[in-house]
Amino acid sequence: MTERPPQRTPNRQLAALIAEAGFSNAGLARRVDQLGLEHGLDLRYDKTSVTRWLRGQQPRGTTPALIAEVFTRRLGRRLSAQDLGLDACAPVYAGLEFAATPEEAVDIVSGLWRKDSGSHAELRKIAFTPAGLVVPSRDWLIGRADDRVGRAAEPPAVNGAPAARVPAQGGRPVAVLPRQRQTDRGPGQRVTSGDVAALRSVAELFRTLDHAYGGGHARQALVRYLEHEAEPMLRGVYGEATGRRLFAAVADLTRLAGWTSYDIAAHGLAQRYFVQALRLAQAAGDRAYGSYVLVTMSRQAVYLGHGREAVQLARVAQQGVGSSAPPAVQAMLHAVEARGHGVLGEVRACTSSLVRAERAMEAARPGDDVPHWARFFDEGQLADEFGHCHRDLQQYRAAAQHAEKSLQLRPAGYARSRLFCRIVLAQARLGLGELDQACALGAEAAQQASEMRSARATEYVREFERRLEPYRDAAAVRGYRDRVATLG
Repeated sequence: MTERPPQRTPNRQLAALIAEAGFSNAGLARRVDQLGLEHGLDLRYDKTSVTRWLRGQQPRGTTPALIAEVFTRRLGRRLSAQDLGLDACAPVYAGLEFAATPEEAVDIVSGLWRKDSGSHAELRKIAFTPAGLVVPSRDWLIGRADDRVGRAAEPPAVNGAPAARVPAQGGRPVAVLPRQRQTDRGPGQRVTSGDVAALRSVAELFRTLDHAYGGGHARQALVRYLEHEAEPMLRGVYGEATGRRLFAAVADLTRLAGWTSYDIAAHGLAQRYFVQALRLAQAAGDRAYGSYVLVTMSRQAVYLGHGREAVQLARVAQQGVGSSAPPAVQAMLHAVEARGHGVLGEVRACTSSLVRAERAMEAARPGDDVPHWARFFDEGQLADEFGHCHRDLQQYRAAAQHAEKSLQLRPAGYARSRLFCRIVLAQARLGLGELDQACALGAEAAQQASEMRSARATEYVREFERRLEPYRDAAAVRGYRDRVATLG
């Protein structure tokens, strides 16, 4: 006698929410698939899948969380998998969500830090997904700073008991957010201005190491610092003014974690860090820094060949800050848009953006109040952007002129940027038929790349070598290959 399969209980909670949302089965399946694409997942559900869920079948993996997010967006209230009558999977911090609240943003980004700190190899293999850029950039553009970050309407529970309220400066209460790990900081410890200053100093240290030695040099130390120092601060006690500065400092460190991930070719992970840095910047009320995060995302898109997305991100950044940003920041925004046009081969649009960048830089004055994160964007960096654009447009003489200017102006501490610029100059010399000079420059860059932990530096050198292939029998190229073969 054959056994009959167990009878499942119909999922009436899901059926009621489908009716409330006005979804058809096919419509719900389509939205789950679309949300999956935002997270780099190819799900391929259909109306039959939804019918099975309604009959009591439990979807696997991250799907319950994705279904809950679809209903959250549709109905405008936060819903969990349990609210839909689905089994709750273990929390999966996909990282591309643009959180609804500062508390949720802390949960998402701290989950990302913990997974990354744990050396999860699969986390670094996550693919970059252009579709995942749309929602966060849109939500940032139409969003506004959170009303409060230093306190919550109802303190969350800590080990089953409500967190206590303690008075902040001026008698205003702040919430003690739950701590999820044991750290050196005591429970509910107050965050001071000194704590925030320490975060800023640490960011400068890691930034200097990144510029000089590549993102792979101290990336794990940075992630662990975020996990063990920044998270307890975010879950500590602070008033509004300190809270804004705290979120701004952590946004900067999180963007840097993304930047170093990008430099080691962990592109999906980097994308997630950038999205979370964007959300933290919104909590900080720092619109200008949010535009800088979008610039960073645009640079990654350029590197990966997604020119259209790069242009869109740069334009969202421009629209988000308007004309209020200092001239140097405006120059950076236009230069990054130009890079996107260059990748697309759009000569007129690229030239127009470069002209706007140049005019903005000419308007800059020594006494301008330039944010700390934009001080790197000077005449040398602008010349570098010009060099890359003209290289992409195959305007090699102009590319060489601007690359040489950048190398003259950029300080030695920007070693990786100088390496990139030297490769651009080598490619320009090659395009002009100056093979000996091109190979000499390329060999210098290859030597520098061998001393860095930077996948981007290695890829720049490889791209130059691919361009050498048609000349592989020339004496200069053979000499180049002999020199490079000795590098460790």
